[in-house]
Amino acid sequence: MNQIKEKIFKNNPTRVIIFGFLLVILIGTSLLCLPISSQNGKSIHVLDALFTATSATCVTGLVVTNTMSQWTAFGKFIIFCLIQTGGLGFMTFIVLGSLALHKKITLSDRLLIKESYNQNNIMGMVKYIKKIMFGTFLIESVGAILLSFVFVPMFGLTKGILYGIFHSVSAFCNAGFDIMSLDSLVPYVDYAFMNLVLMFLIILGGLGFMVWLDTIRVLKLKYQKKWSFKTAIKRLSLHSKIVYLSTFLFLFSGMLLFFLWESNNPATIGNLSLKGKVLGSAMQSVTVRTAGFNSIDQGAMTEVSKFVSILLMFVGGSPGGTAGGIKTVTLSVLWIAVLSVVRGSNHTHVFKRNISFLTLQKALAVFFISLATVLLMTLLLSFTERNMSVAHSFMDILFETVSALGTTGITTGITPHLSSMGRILIIIAMFMGRIGPISIAMALTKKQNKYQLQYAEEQIIVG
Repeated sequence: MNQIKEKIFKNNPTRVIIFGFLLVILIGTSLLCLPISSQNGKSIHVLDALFTATSATCVTGLVVTNTMSQWTAFGKFIIFCLIQTGGLGFMTFIVLGSLALHKKITLSDRLLIKESYNQNNIMGMVKYIKKIMFGTFLIESVGAILLSFVFVPMFGLTKGILYGIFHSVSAFCNAGFDIMSLDSLVPYVDYAFMNLVLMFLIILGGLGFMVWLDTIRVLKLKYQKKWSFKTAIKRLSLHSKIVYLSTFLFLFSGMLLFFLWESNNPATIGNLSLKGKVLGSAMQSVTVRTAGFNSIDQGAMTEVSKFVSILLMFVGGSPGGTAGGIKTVTLSVLWIAVLSVVRGSNHTHVFKRNISFLTLQKALAVFFISLATVLLMTLLLSFTERNMSVAHSFMDILFETVSALGTTGITTGITPHLSSMGRILIIIAMFMGRIGPISIAMALTKKQNKYQLQYAEEQIIVG
């Protein structure tokens, strides 16, 4: 067994991460299958429990049973724990447990942390974990307090506080699980305070932990050295600059497009006031970045809005955070490369910095592997769902597939009506979306020898 374990995991921390997430999902499935987890006192079907556990651990939010009406307080607590574990990564809690027990953090542990958070080196990994945990619990606590001002008047003191904690964690981890109503946030579409707090938490979780730390570093230097705002922005890392710019562009453009295409749709935001229309459009733009909450009926949206949602879900949030998708930086690197070609430049550069060829290669790999996975999963779902009693359009199936792979968790309403095989495909898609298709591909391949042959270069014609 030791030889098999060494053969599987040696020099491949990605495999450890994959097996770790699988273990968390299986534990969650077992606990959700217990009669104490369901309100009717009966064990739920194992496939439905597996679907829910996978969705929570992979911080997706797709459900085959309503979270509020199906699960008891115990079941909701299990989902809460799975969301927190999946959002921060199981390695974070392993490291914290080791520190609490005064155990030494080994080199293997540091390599796993590096791989989990997509870092470039293993220096300062334990310190990095501590900062992430402190920042996470601080933000989630502030979010829970603010949301409690909304929920306490609605549900009472104890229940209101617990609801505030649950939804704060769910929003920050971009999970999208909610227990406030049978229709998610639809009844609260024009409730400004609640929507703004949830959007704030979702955006912070989607920015990525590296951006937080870099921003805090620059702010400290700004006040110490009395820099101007312009100077402080220049001192941000290239990664942070791309994240902030791309996040703003995607959020603003998404909100504008949803506002334009849904303002005259009475089934979504057409009958709301201007404030309600703006809030509904803003929440839709934010939530399709892998959050999973929905304040408008996704199935009632226009085809154009569904298509825009699919594009934004495919991109997702930013690297190193709780969001899914191919990530904003990936698409930004590809777009920067295109602009460099159009300008006739031999180098891919932005903000007076060159982007390495290795980074461009990885961005291309992530984009095309993810795109191929979306196409394959969509075709398979179209096949498995073709004879179901509830008809699913191709747009709905594509929407569902991208939502699962992007760990977004919003649906046009077809999730509860999926066949058993369709549910299994969505479970696989959610898992692949959380781990990353390229990480899974790398885990299944042998490690390449770093000393590789260099072949002669020959020109080919493209375009």
